[in-house]
Amino acid sequence: MRKRAKNLKPAMPQILKVDSNTEGVFKKAREIFLAGGVIAFPTDTFYALGVDPFNPEAVERVFELKGREKNKPLLLLISSRVQLETMVKEITPAHSALMQKFWPGPLTLLFEPDSVIPENVSAGSNRIGIRQPGNPLTRDLISALGQPITAPSANRSGENPPITAKQVQQSFGNQVDLIIDGGTCQGGKPSTLIDAAEMPVRLVRAGALAFPAIEMALRNIAKTVHPEVLG
Repeated sequence: MRKRAKNLKPAMPQILKVDSNTEGVFKKAREIFLAGGVIAFPTDTFYALGVDPFNPEAVERVFELKGREKNKPLLLLISSRVQLETMVKEITPAHSALMQKFWPGPLTLLFEPDSVIPENVSAGSNRIGIRQPGNPLTRDLISALGQPITAPSANRSGENPPITAKQVQQSFGNQVDLIIDGGTCQGGKPSTLIDAAEMPVRLVRAGALAFPAIEMALRNIAKTVHPEVLG
């Protein structure tokens, strides 16, 4: 298990803007990430708090920073299906159909987590939410980190989720180790949350992607390949 370095606070501006020096920003983010630090970064909708999901101590920092209840699992973001396959017990036909149709994009899918996922990420439940984000900058960051990243919104519980790096700084000050400034996020609705680990597929949280579009994608694959996806 990776332990957090004692002197993580970098002697540099807390906010690093992604511009022509994207490679340098990502390199610094990887150093902090692998040392157990917390980075704030832009996603499709809001800024998020990212740590190594395989480091239980780093995950615990996210709960402490947000004041988040321990029974609420953390969403994970991935850059590729290869990363997904290392974390879940099964990718069902329904998962595959929805991933092909809507990833990358605003759809979070629930899977049964494999044993590599620490209990404080899944909050002891038998589900873990995973998404491939639509924001190319976010996917490039995850690729640079070399593994999945946690992604709860970068605000304290009860506050509005931030759409700018400055808002993250106002919420946490120097309590996070790095804020990656990727500009203003679009805000809006959160990702749609779907449980496709068991049949029938179930809507858990309404969001940016309308459920009828999901039902249509499942009906199409049921007609041609896997009738069991509709239960």
